[in-house]
Amino acid sequence: MKDIRARLTDLLKVGYCTPRISGLAKALKEPPATIHYNIRQLEKGTIRGYRAVFDYKNIDQGFCTYAMIHIMPDEYMNPAKIAKDLAKYPQVECIDIVTGDWDLILRVRTKDIDEYYQFVKNVLGKMRLSRVQSVPTMKQIKDEFIEIKEDMILKK
Repeated sequence: MKDIRARLTDLLKVGYCTPRISGLAKALKEPPATIHYNIRQLEKGTIRGYRAVFDYKNIDQGFCTYAMIHIMPDEYMNPAKIAKDLAKYPQVECIDIVTGDWDLILRVRTKDIDEYYQFVKNVLGKMRLSRVQSVPTMKQIKDEFIEIKEDMILKK
């Protein structure tokens, strides 16, 4: 059988997932048609998309770092422009505009610290940023409202 796991993973990361209507119907004790109708209503403005939650080590993205960014004063009035520029990079999993000591917080996923160093040097180092502080994660406990368990397997 053809191995397309890497290509499939790329699509699942950006939203090519659908809810399991039958599983939801069983859990809520409602007919599948009711679940389907309500999901369609939620998709009209509440649900932005679907994605898989991965064991990132298994897809060579096991190094997760939060990068806190302070932008240059002359760019301060438009942090969304810098955020949108950074969001184009596949290593950037999540980006938020914040207040306080930092202007942006990025969650960056790479294979290892060496790949993260290249990201900092080649991407962050070339942008109009006055300061970047990296905080690597030690272990992920919860992602997208799903608690990560050591022995987590998909139940059918």
